[in-house]
Amino acid sequence: MSRPGAPRRASAQEDRPDRAVIDIGSNTVRLVIYSGSARAPEVWFNERVAARLGRDLAVTGKMPDKAISHSLAALARYAAIIDDLAVPDVQTVATAAVREAANGAAFLDQVRALGLEPRLLSGEQEARGSAFGVIGAFPRAQGTVADLGGGSLELVMIENGDCHDGVSLPLGTLRLPALRAQGAAPFRKAVKKEMAKAGWATAHPGPLYMVGGTWRALAVYAMRTSNHVLTDPHAFALSTQEAEHIARRVARADPQKLAALPGIAGSRAAYLPDAAAMLGTMLSELKPDGLVFSAWGLREGLLFQRLPGEVRQQDPLIAGVARFTAPRGGSATLAATIAAWTADAANGDGSGSERLRLAATMLALAAMQVEPNLRARQAYGWAMDKRWIGLDPRGRACIAAALLAASGKNTASPELERLADREGLREAVTWGLAFRLSRRLGAGSRASLMASELRREGDALVLRIDPGRAQLLADQVNGDLKALAQWLGLEPHARIAERVTAM
Repeated sequence: MSRPGAPRRASAQEDRPDRAVIDIGSNTVRLVIYSGSARAPEVWFNERVAARLGRDLAVTGKMPDKAISHSLAALARYAAIIDDLAVPDVQTVATAAVREAANGAAFLDQVRALGLEPRLLSGEQEARGSAFGVIGAFPRAQGTVADLGGGSLELVMIENGDCHDGVSLPLGTLRLPALRAQGAAPFRKAVKKEMAKAGWATAHPGPLYMVGGTWRALAVYAMRTSNHVLTDPHAFALSTQEAEHIARRVARADPQKLAALPGIAGSRAAYLPDAAAMLGTMLSELKPDGLVFSAWGLREGLLFQRLPGEVRQQDPLIAGVARFTAPRGGSATLAATIAAWTADAANGDGSGSERLRLAATMLALAAMQVEPNLRARQAYGWAMDKRWIGLDPRGRACIAAALLAASGKNTASPELERLADREGLREAVTWGLAFRLSRRLGAGSRASLMASELRREGDALVLRIDPGRAQLLADQVNGDLKALAQWLGLEPHARIAERVTAM
């Protein structure tokens, strides 16, 4: 049932699920099935059961029979789903609770009887898996990964695309209530004692990369209570001062009131105050540069670790957007041609956010297939709400501004100005207006682009068209050329030229 091996390379038109990870954790047992590109997989199916295998470990040293029964029922269901879908690449892993329980080995025998092939991860392997999940999500990340699970807290240093100095601490969410019940001072003392094992973290610069559902719930709390523009907690960041303030508030909060906030499940809200109390001590002891929240962790790290080196080096944003837009008319090849055609207008000095512009171009092509009265809204949602890996809030805002301009709406948005600087947004609007012109010229055909060029020449923006395609020049084209030129503070000029610079 484990079906080990390299992930199958599905075509862009085929969105069948081809990878899965079953994560037998201390608090939950989860199945996640993935599809999409190898570098930026998308969640195709996600289900978890709160079995709480590790709830009695501190008292009995064993996993409760009821929790085992609950887990096995969930795992039997997962095995059936995987078999029915014929998912070829399945990894089943068990972490802290199974690792520490006296009846862990017997439990794994029962899991094998279901046709699964579980792998018991050591604390170091678990920490490395989480670390590579963050490395995959943030390719140039440098800092400390803090993966909070039900049974343990993994801390591991990441830099230069690798990790080191990992440690697994007995500070999972299922253990914190008993520690905190001893009182505030003993709780802080116990957490500080464990944090001393990660003293290396204070010697390394960078933020804490927060991994795990409880940390993401904390991010959602921070976003909701500040009326944040975005909805996805992935890549959300807090300064150390902001994190300290939020940790104090949440540590005193009523879990029922936390659960009333959209996006915070009751099961997560129950653990939030204790986790926030621990975070306060973590911040004072580890002294990070800030917090960055990651939706990728152990499961994605397990997938990332198995990728060939050349695939790891791919840009996750471009890989993810290309896979998403291909079946929607957003050909990566055509987008690259358009990006080259618009380059001089978009970036007069040849510099700029080229990866963002290419991603925006692919999405703009896909948006052209959407009904016109839905286009701007749909494209804006893709930019702002869909989970993209390798994209920060500023990048989201720039892509959104470009897509709105490509749809004929280039009015500055107060929402976007909360995420990005005006200079960046102005450049992004240029991308969108230039795309609109390229689309208008010949319906975005490669032939029309190869027979024309768009160049800045002094104070003018010049559109040259080959005489063999002179009929493409029309009032509508002149209108879009004028709009782009005015936005850039240039004079528009359209010419029928004898020769066009080869692309």
